Amino acid sequence: MTVRKKPLVVITRKLPDQVETRMRELFDAKLNVDDKPMTQPELVAAMKEADVLVPTITDRIDAALIAQAGENLRLIANFGNGVDNIDVAAAAKKGIAVTNTPNVLNEDTADMTMALILAVPRRLTEGAELLKSGGKWAGWSPTWMLGRRIWGKRLGIVGMGRIGTAVARRAKAFGLSIHYHNRKRVAPAIEDELEATYWDSLDQMLARMDIISVNCPSTPATFHLLSARRLELMQPRSYLVNTARGDVVDEEALIRLIDEGKLAGAGLDVFEHEPSMNPKLQKLAKANKIVILPHMGSATIEGRIDMGEKVIINIRTFFDGHRPPDRVLPRTV
Repeated sequence: MTVRKKPLVVITRKLPDQVETRMRELFDAKLNVDDKPMTQPELVAAMKEADVLVPTITDRIDAALIAQAGENLRLIANFGNGVDNIDVAAAAKKGIAVTNTPNVLNEDTADMTMALILAVPRRLTEGAELLKSGGKWAGWSPTWMLGRRIWGKRLGIVGMGRIGTAVARRAKAFGLSIHYHNRKRVAPAIEDELEATYWDSLDQMLARMDIISVNCPSTPATFHLLSARRLELMQPRSYLVNTARGDVVDEEALIRLIDEGKLAGAGLDVFEHEPSMNPKLQKLAKANKIVILPHMGSATIEGRIDMGEKVIINIRTFFDGHRPPDRVLPRTV
């Protein structure tokens, strides 16, 4: 009896122990126990030896890297929902399938979005930092540390997909009025449930909202979707929250408008050039004009394990000769 060889799976970052244990049981898994990001030469070496590469959203798998892939590489199983880090078209041209891990982080990301929607206008981090740093607090005062009310405000959601819809459900429970801009309207039943107003014109929506939540994917079409011109349409009292991708927003323009008092503030979990951080953002954070987080939107133990299980299912399905449930195809124009 011939025993089928286990596929060599190279994993670029440290994954939860439960996921790595299962990977070792099912595959010839090469782990990154130190969780040190792979250098470009290390990624090239991984592409040359692996049957399956399991990268994360921080690994840039571009056409030049894919061109150096070995003959055995048949699948890139991304540990992440987005695939903007992978040149899917180049992979397809070379006969390499690509998968992702959709629909497991919707609720976690929506939770973090709602946290930022609350934190920025209500000055939560500013108050917490005062006490943590040992700052002097004279006690309750009628005029001290005043923020802005959330209830009754208008929330404009840019990208009403699964995450945007999950954000809307939370926000409605907090008494916000739900508005959204999307490539197409959501189902009437969802609009009715959320009492949501659809805006065909993003420009018109931006000019009328109190809070804008960015929840669309990063694509060539959404790069700087919130450009300097569009950000300038927002009211000086309004806030922007971004838990999607940093390059959807013109970061320099956002910084300038907040610094000039033309926007009230922002809550950011993603950045245009991460992991590099614009020092101007840090300066605004120190001045308590914005809240910044280190890309924590999907960072739950349960979410990461669910992602790992999806990666495993995609790999097993592929090597069983079937179409992986989360296969990503090249975009068609």
